[in-house]
Amino acid sequence: MWPSTVWVLLLVVCVQCATTHKHSHTHTVTKERTEDGAYAPRDAHHMEDGEHYSEFDHEAILGSVKEAEEFDNLSPEESKRRLAVLVTKMDQNADGFVDRHELKAWILRSFKSLAEEEASDRFDDVDLNNNDAVTWDEYLQETYGMDSEDEEGVRLPFEEPRDDEERKLIQDDKEMFDAADRNRNGVLDATEFVQFVSPEEFPEMLPIILNQTLREKDRNNDGRIDFQEFVGDNAKDHDKEWLIVEMDKFKEDFDRDGDGYLNGNEILSWVVPSNDEVASDEVAHLFASADDDHDDRLSFLEIIDKYDIFVGSEATDYGDHLQNIHHFDDEL
Repeated sequence: MWPSTVWVLLLVVCVQCATTHKHSHTHTVTKERTEDGAYAPRDAHHMEDGEHYSEFDHEAILGSVKEAEEFDNLSPEESKRRLAVLVTKMDQNADGFVDRHELKAWILRSFKSLAEEEASDRFDDVDLNNNDAVTWDEYLQETYGMDSEDEEGVRLPFEEPRDDEERKLIQDDKEMFDAADRNRNGVLDATEFVQFVSPEEFPEMLPIILNQTLREKDRNNDGRIDFQEFVGDNAKDHDKEWLIVEMDKFKEDFDRDGDGYLNGNEILSWVVPSNDEVASDEVAHLFASADDDHDDRLSFLEIIDKYDIFVGSEATDYGDHLQNIHHFDDEL
C-alpha cells in the first residue's frame, strides 16, 4: 500500500506543479555573457547538460515570455485554438502550409519582440520617477547603487565605483548609453532603451561593441585579436585539450581570411551571436519534431497536433511531472 500512497501524494503535487513556470531558463538576461566575454545567444539555455528545455521553443513562437507563461496555464483545447490563429499568420503566402522560410521569418520577428519585452520590463524598473524617460543617474542608481541604503532602508544615490571592474563596467555602459541616445537629449525613451540594453540586436550599435571588445581584449593595442588574446586569462584555468579545441574554433569559425588574427567583422562574429543562425537551428529542430510526413513543410494540422512543442499548455508541465512520477514508481 505504501508505494501507492506515495504515488497518490506525488500525483497531487504534480497537479499543483503543473502551473509552475520555468521560463527563467530561456528568458535571456540582458547583456548575459559567456566565459570568453561574448554575448550569449538567445538559445543559450535551450539545451543544458543534455536536457532539452521547451520554454525556448514556446518563446520563439510566441515572442513573449509573459504569453508563454500564460499558455502554461491554458487547457490543451484552448492552447490549440490560440495556436491555430497564430499559424494562419505564419503562413505568409496563405497556401495552408508553413515552410522553413516562413517559420524562420516568424521566429526572427519573435526574437525582436522578446528583446522589446525584456527592455520594457527593465525600463519600468530603471525609470525611478515614472516620467517615461531614463536618465544616466537613474540607471546608475538602480543598477549599481542597489545595495546603498540608509538606516531607514531608503536607497542612496550612487557615488563612486567600488573597484576597477565596476569602474570599467560603468565606463562601457556610459558609452553605450550615449550611443543609444539618438536625439542627444541626455535621456533614453523606451525605443532608445531597447538599443541600450540589447545592443547586440542592432547593427548601428555594433561599432560600440567592437570598440569595447578591442579595449578589453587587445592587450598589445594593434587593433586586432590574436589567439593568445582570444583565450585570454581563461587559458590558465584549462588543459591542453581545451586549448586545442579553442584553437580550432579560432581558426575554423572566426578567422575567415586565415591571417592568424581576428579583425573587424571577424571579432563581431565572435562576440555577437547571430540571431539568423539561432533561428535556422530552431527551424530545423521544430521541423524534425513536427514534420511527420517529411514533405519539408508543416501543415496546420501537424503544428496543432504538436501544440505542446510549439506553445505548450497546462498539460505539458503535467505530462513532464507524470513521467517523473512513473519513473519514481518503477524504482519503488
